Amino acid sequence: MNDILPIILTIVIGLAVVSGFLVPVFLKARRSNENYTGPRDANDPDPLDTAGTGASTGTLVQDRPETHAPPSGLDTAVVLPEAPVAPEAPSAPSLETPLPVEGRLVRLRARLAKSNNALGKGLLALLARDTIDENVWEEVEETLLMADIGTDSTMDLVDTLRERVKVLGVRSPEHVQAMLREELVKLVDPSMDRTLNIKRHDGRPAVLMVVGVNGVGKTTTVGKLARVLVAEDKDVLLGAADTFRAAAAEQLATWGARVGVPTVKSDVDGADPASVAFEAVKVGIEQEVDVVMIDTAGRLQNKVGLMDELGKVKRVIEKQATVDEVLLVLDATTGQNGLTQAKVFAEVVNVTGIVLTKLDGTAKGGIVVAIQKTLGVPVKLVGLGEGADDLAPFDAESFVDALLD
Repeated sequence: MNDILPIILTIVIGLAVVSGFLVPVFLKARRSNENYTGPRDANDPDPLDTAGTGASTGTLVQDRPETHAPPSGLDTAVVLPEAPVAPEAPSAPSLETPLPVEGRLVRLRARLAKSNNALGKGLLALLARDTIDENVWEEVEETLLMADIGTDSTMDLVDTLRERVKVLGVRSPEHVQAMLREELVKLVDPSMDRTLNIKRHDGRPAVLMVVGVNGVGKTTTVGKLARVLVAEDKDVLLGAADTFRAAAAEQLATWGARVGVPTVKSDVDGADPASVAFEAVKVGIEQEVDVVMIDTAGRLQNKVGLMDELGKVKRVIEKQATVDEVLLVLDATTGQNGLTQAKVFAEVVNVTGIVLTKLDGTAKGGIVVAIQKTLGVPVKLVGLGEGADDLAPFDAESFVDALLD
């Protein structure tokens, strides 16, 4: 028995040693068969994350091969995610086609005729009465003054109508309307030259400056006028020299982009307006465009320094090209205040034409007469609404006809 005991102990010790070696190997093999038996899902750790940070330390996903050899102890390949597909570049927006000028005139006349127009309808009602006495003439005067025709023009028109009614003795609505139309057309003065100077000359483009105070729709008017010129097959370039109003340059560029017109602007807030205007004209000359339009800051007419700077913009442009048009944008609903603005701007930059916005016939149509009579400058363009094509060349007879419809 004593001889057998050492043998048994030796066997037991040997079995213990062998089992201690085989069990870990067996467990390791079992784990290999249970884990990553297929493609890894989103919650599995990246086997390339040797630092244990949860982030891969290899190259970028899009630079890796689609599969990677597994680390020691894994019996399946690691399937890496596919590289993200770059989105398709957005297609260029289609350009808008502006309405022809002829269609604008018809639409503007129709809209003005449908508006609440106190001038023409009020005068017709007064002059068509059976008896026209002094009280009626006083009402006629008041109607004309309320329509912002101006004192001098009102007195002249009333005196002329008095004389014609007395001499002719007419009372029928047809005769009264014909007489009133004739006198109003004379006041609006169809003989004034309302054409825009937009022809290239001396190998250079025509240059238009657009001026006006804040709030009259100046930048919008530049954008709408660009559409008018594009409809006439003109090659146009815009200059965003209103560098003080936030987003003015972007607003102008958006208007231009809609009809394929480029805009020269500065990326620096508060840049020198004269420098931007100079660069725009320079680019226009180099690219041989037909018309360069410069949008200027909304100057307050009682700020001498700002008005002086507006004069500077004009002088800087004239170092390389002539300024062929200076268009003053006025809000027709401001009445006599607009006339005051016109006087001050005319002293600084020699205004050559007026653009009247919001001329919707709300008893302010007479401002056309007052401005032209005071400045000797014609109204060249009018706008009646917010639409992109609600701007058209002004026509004296069409305007009066719309008032009386």
